[in-house]
Amino acid sequence: MTSAALSTLLAGLLFGLSLIVAIGAQNTFVLQQGLLRRHVTAVVAICAASDVALIGAGVAGASVALDGREWLLTTVRIAGAAFLLTYAALAVRRLGRPAQLPAGGHGPTSAGSVIAVCLAFTWLNPAVYLDTVVLLGSVANSRGPGEWWFGLGAALGSIAWFVGLGFGARLLTPLFARRAAWRALDGFVAVVMTITAGRILLG
Repeated sequence: MTSAALSTLLAGLLFGLSLIVAIGAQNTFVLQQGLLRRHVTAVVAICAASDVALIGAGVAGASVALDGREWLLTTVRIAGAAFLLTYAALAVRRLGRPAQLPAGGHGPTSAGSVIAVCLAFTWLNPAVYLDTVVLLGSVANSRGPGEWWFGLGAALGSIAWFVGLGFGARLLTPLFARRAAWRALDGFVAVVMTITAGRILLG
């Protein structure tokens, strides 16, 4: 690897992290599953693989395919907002039922339901197409011959982030041994999901 390629890869890694390291619906879900230690490997794998696929599509020029197809993003926006508001409502419902606050009562439990919810968080978010495919893809393409090194760096950043968030969440286990902590998390989930849904609807 040449010094130019390494520099471009590091630029892609930092740019990718700048887009993904933020409090959002997907990251909140990954954190929640990590705390519960429930199908964490599957959740991390889905999020990381999806990001890698979207980054690859962006570098390959998929952003051009989205031009003039506002109806597609609008459809995703409405479906995504509805999903997030439903998830927020479930979190609020748990707040009013203290008996269901222990870890076993939080969110989807079976592998199939967790995977389905994770896929929804990942692919029903129009921001992922705008940020990862369009924005990151455009920046990568501006790098000329180094576009794929830039994309690789961004992909490595996403993988590292989701692995750290999903498996590192267990370090907070002592804090979440208390019922109040789970109540606070549910409140946080409800707020994040509602705000994200609002942003999606307002475009």
